Amino acid sequence: MELVPPATNAQLRHGAAVVRRPLLTDAAAIHGLVEDSETLDMNSRYLYLLLCRDFALTSRVAEINGEVIGFVTAYIPPDQPNVLFIWQIAVAPSHRGCGVAMRMLTDLLAGLPESQSFTIEATITPSNIASQNVFKSLARRLGCEIRSGDGFNEALFAPEAHEAERMFYIGPLVIGPDKLGVQKKEVKP
Repeated sequence: MELVPPATNAQLRHGAAVVRRPLLTDAAAIHGLVEDSETLDMNSRYLYLLLCRDFALTSRVAEINGEVIGFVTAYIPPDQPNVLFIWQIAVAPSHRGCGVAMRMLTDLLAGLPESQSFTIEATITPSNIASQNVFKSLARRLGCEIRSGDGFNEALFAPEAHEAERMFYIGPLVIGPDKLGVQKKEVKP
């Protein structure tokens, strides 16, 4: 059985947005989206290659007509198997506000084991209101509380000037199709 998220505004406005696991060939496009975001920390292309290879199960890209228009990278920390840490999420400026970020997050969560309890974690700077709003919306959709606390203070980034990163928590929650608004679909061989 495969869980399939319902159509979103992004699909209605921009054609068929496809959400899938990232491939190695997506690393350059992901790097470009980070660069265009103006809010996310830039990492090397090598790191995005590793994310596409080693964390594809917990990451997603959204594409329209073969062009990557968004991505979310996440991982399950080795010593915290009940945590899903969302590392970065970005959507191309021309597709923001259309539900693409939520569609990628929903697809990612639909791929997690249904019977396991998870807490979603993310660090977000105080100035990144768009990301804060995405996670607040996700918490509402999941019917979960969202909490925030200390994450990484400015001093930890020294000597680089960097805004503090607040830690956001959603859950704990047990993933299931009823929580995500997805329907199970038979996968044909």
